[in-house]
Amino acid sequence: MGLFSRLFERRNLSVADPKAWNPGLWNMYGAQSNAGVNVNTENALTSSAVYNAVSLISGTVASLPLHLMRRRGEGNSTATDKSLYSVLHTAANPEMTAMVLRETMTAHLLTWGNCYAEIVRDGYNNVIELWPIPPNRMKVERQNGKLTYIINMGAEEHTLRRENVLHIPGLGFNGIQGYSVITMAREAIGLGMAMEEFGSRWFGSGTHPGVIVSHPGKLGQIAHDNLKGSLLNEYSGLGKSHKLLLLEEGMKIEDVGVPPEDSQFLQSRQFQITDIARWFNLPPHKLKDLTKSSFSNIEQEQISFVTDSILPWLIRLESNYNMQLLTPAER
Repeated sequence: MGLFSRLFERRNLSVADPKAWNPGLWNMYGAQSNAGVNVNTENALTSSAVYNAVSLISGTVASLPLHLMRRRGEGNSTATDKSLYSVLHTAANPEMTAMVLRETMTAHLLTWGNCYAEIVRDGYNNVIELWPIPPNRMKVERQNGKLTYIINMGAEEHTLRRENVLHIPGLGFNGIQGYSVITMAREAIGLGMAMEEFGSRWFGSGTHPGVIVSHPGKLGQIAHDNLKGSLLNEYSGLGKSHKLLLLEEGMKIEDVGVPPEDSQFLQSRQFQITDIARWFNLPPHKLKDLTKSSFSNIEQEQISFVTDSILPWLIRLESNYNMQLLTPAER
């Protein structure tokens, strides 16, 4: 059984499982935001803004063509005779296309702050396969002055040397491991998730008739029971608001507008999209927030997306490919 197969042998292993948890990766295990919501890499993607940001950047990076080039004199040509060309351009391994590998690794990079892949070489030291390694399984240590990668396999650990691992770190404090954006943005993501849950509960459980009723005197027990029953059974819950109330004993009806706090709730939810866009360095319109977009500025926003959001990730990937997948002579 290969390393990749053994990694996924326990398919129920999650971030919450202590056997899979790497405490060096920013203690995301059980990280609770001040909004009262636990935020980790898994449930953060249930936020539509976070999922959209991760899928947008990883999908854009993965869909761009990637060629291994050979410099000849003053010109360049594709090095299709190299096995690495096929790994980067066509099929990363027998089970994954090159696009799927790049999309997966970029998603790991955006959420965990690091992405890893095992480098498989043939007897001539040519790269023939790349297999992604889940970041929550990986621990990076320095042994005898050299970086060593220790993979948690559940019942055992597997150690890989630096030359056998493609490791691409994001922004970090030491240049070796990157910060997890999910952890750094825990409060912003937790607030958005809390507001979404509050909104769901408000509409799902609240009683919100479009009117209020008043009684000229004290309600009798029968009228009270009838009113209470009709409110709970006929007017409470999603899809039952703004219906006609049947009144008894001289009760009067009055219209009710949208409370101001409800408007602030909607504005707060709108702001969370902009906040998540800021964390992932995206123009808000890429997360479907078009409140500040117009025909006059959308072109500049698109250019900003390419130069400010995507280009730094592409250069980061290209630099690490050159450094870790090519020999000094090939570089």
